[in-house]
Parts: sequence; C-alpha cells; structure tokens
Amino acid sequence: MDVFACAECGTELTVPVSRVALPVHTHHGGWEELHPPLMKPATYAVDPRPTGPPWRLWEEVGEDAAARQGVYAPVYSVSFGARNRIVIAPGDSRSMALIPEKCEGYCQGLDGRDGPNLACEGCGRAVATRMDDCGSWQAVWLEPDAVVPRPSGHLAGPPSGWDDLERVEHRVPPVEPDGSWSRRWEAAVGVALAHLVATTEGRPVALPSGPVAELLGHAVNQYLPAGPGTRSVGLAGPGIRTPRPRPDVLLVPRHPLTGAPWRPLGDEEAVVSLDSGVWAYLAHPGETSPMPATGVLPEGVLRDDYPLPPHPWYPLAPHHRAFEYTLVGLPAVRGPRLRRYRDASRQT
Repeated sequence: MDVFACAECGTELTVPVSRVALPVHTHHGGWEELHPPLMKPATYAVDPRPTGPPWRLWEEVGEDAAARQGVYAPVYSVSFGARNRIVIAPGDSRSMALIPEKCEGYCQGLDGRDGPNLACEGCGRAVATRMDDCGSWQAVWLEPDAVVPRPSGHLAGPPSGWDDLERVEHRVPPVEPDGSWSRRWEAAVGVALAHLVATTEGRPVALPSGPVAELLGHAVNQYLPAGPGTRSVGLAGPGIRTPRPRPDVLLVPRHPLTGAPWRPLGDEEAVVSLDSGVWAYLAHPGETSPMPATGVLPEGVLRDDYPLPPHPWYPLAPHHRAFEYTLVGLPAVRGPRLRRYRDASRQT
C-alpha cells in the first residue's frame, strides 16, 4: 500500500491506499443528482487521459493536436489538463484545506472548474481537487506533479482477481432501490457500446438471449443499425463456458485491479470489456429479472411480496456522454466508416 505525500514539504495527504482499475463510470454521472464516493475506501486509481482545465475549442486546436491529447474526432472542447491524475475517496484524504476562491460549483457542491481547490496544510501548495457537485461522483483528485507516492509499511489484503467476479457481493444490480436504473450501469453500457461500435465498425449485431438481450437490447438498437452483415455477440469470462462456435465478439469483464480484459486462453479475436460488477450480474443474474413481468399469475397462485419491488418504467439507455467520450478517445474512430457513422449519429 502507498501513501501520497506533498512533493513540496512531505506532508502525508492520504491514508494508506492500494491501486485498482479506474472505474468506467468515473466521469459520467446523473445530472442534478448527488452521488456517492467514486472509489472504495483505501483504494486509488490513475486516469491516463488529460482531464480538467484548461480547455481549448476544437477549432483552435486542430485534429493533430487533439489526437495528441487522446481525442480523435471533433468535439466542442479538448482538455489540456494533466494526465495521470490520482483519484481517491474523499474520506481517505488528510492534511488538506479548501482554497475558498477556488470553490466554484454548479449548484450543490464543487466542480473543480478553476483547477485545484485543496491546499497542503504543511506548505500551502495547491495539491488536489475536491469534486462533489451534482452529476459528479464524490472524489479527491491529486495532481500528479504535486504529490509523490511512498510505501506505507501497511500490507494490503489479498488482491482482487478473476475469482472475485463469481462472488455474489461483486455483482452490481442494474436497478436502484428507488426503482431507477443504476447510474453505474448506464455509464458502463455507454462505454461498452462505444467499444462495440468501434469493434464492429457500426455494423448490426445479434445479442445472445437472456439477460444480455433483455438489458442491453434497447441500447444496442438505439446505436447500431439492423440489416445484413450482422456480427454475433456472446458473453464469456471466468466461471462460464465460452460459446461454441465462437461469436464474432465476446463481452468479457475488466480485471478489477488492472482493467485488462479477460480472454479465453490462446484467443486473440475481438472482445469488448464490461465493468466487472456489471458483467458479473449478466453472467450470474440470480433468480429474478430486473425487467417488469408481463401477463398474470396462474389461477390460485398468491403473491407474498406485496408491495411489489420497484422497477424502471422505461428501457435501460446508455449514458450518451459516456458513449461519446469513449468513442472519440478510440483511434479507430478516425477510419472512414466510423467517421461516417459518427457524423450521421450527430445529425439525428
């Protein structure tokens, strides 16, 4: 485990934390909603893409400079912020104080629009950004040039691995207790859908029956056409048998620590990775479906779970910004077929 300290004076700014994969929903929340912490306690992740201010308009930047920032298709503005920012849960921060003049936000908290808003209590240097405004997962982002990692001397527990995906507690239900779709699911579907579009170059796909088709079918129909040239999609991963014959594309989990996609041994064909908790639910959904049931109970059968559990009243839709953010960050979008796909989708 590591502790992050101020690069200027050495003050320790975090509790001991262990690195995990950056959550796929990191930058994608629900508007006008307060969110829980992004990271689990005693963990941290690193975002390799530039994030935050300063921002520059696409027209001013140009295609080549934008590509160097990891943006490969036209967008309104391009981030020229730091790469490799470190994100922790707010409760894991230590010895930092808010900078009052940097505490702007939209309506319910801080959004980091003016850059770092937390200063080291030891020397006063701006070292991090607290974000907790509506639509943002609560987080503290450490500036990579303002902090240094140090061994904490604490031993972490057993590292997460593929076996954890088979545990019930790793599964992320698609429906919140209030009956709304999970924001984590909406973002995860948007990210995976962008990779699926890139992998198939915008061609039609056929999903496997069961939870995958029930939960993702509406989203796929929104973003991919119907017609000839259909690519087959199957679910694969630890603990379940890979379909035979092998589908054109496999939906697989990301490793919870590294973020690397799972692959069948010796297989180098196309895969699209999913948030591991979302994948775990699709692979092991349990006994009940999150979709509203149709029809009526057989005669003589009585319910014993009244009132009925809440269900969403509309199909699961992907977080559109998560889809766009992911798609423009894939070099494949520069290809002629995907460029035509994106241009057409922006006009609808």
